[in-house]
Amino acid sequence: MKRSKGEREPPESLLIITGTMGAGKTVVLAEASDILAQRQIVHAAIDLDALGLAHLPSAVRSDGVMYDNLRSICENYAASGVQRFLVARAIEDNAQLELCRDIIPAANTVVCRLTASIEAMKRRVAMRDLGISQREYIARVAKLSDILDRARLEDFAVANENRSLTDVALEMLVKAGWISN
Repeated sequence: MKRSKGEREPPESLLIITGTMGAGKTVVLAEASDILAQRQIVHAAIDLDALGLAHLPSAVRSDGVMYDNLRSICENYAASGVQRFLVARAIEDNAQLELCRDIIPAANTVVCRLTASIEAMKRRVAMRDLGISQREYIARVAKLSDILDRARLEDFAVANENRSLTDVALEMLVKAGWISN
């Protein structure tokens, strides 16, 4: 099918990094981005949660705005020639996964779940989130882990405990087929 002027090719690849709070989605996203940049692989790395960090009027759904923000950002990156997208977000159900796929209709989409022990993830959250919502976030670790266990949306899992951040990011990128060893 011939594309009209201004219409872009769909993205080549989408790698979604999922996991519960404290699994390391944001830091693995950043490390994977650094590895790709070092290898001169054009990509965009997006922490989806950061796009929805707001307190909106009660009539406005924050998830809707977050996904609208993702759409805008991806269009901007695509206009600059980006064909590979890394997105970090705890994807809780198939509807959220399909929404990401609709926004970034990549030819190749894979979902990586980062794992660690519940205790390690709670420790990480306790060290990271020192504010008024700390208890709520720590309690959410195990609940979200159960939700992700039931959803089983990942194509593969990578352990993110007792090993270097670089090793975790490298394993993820290799399993996703983005790089070779």
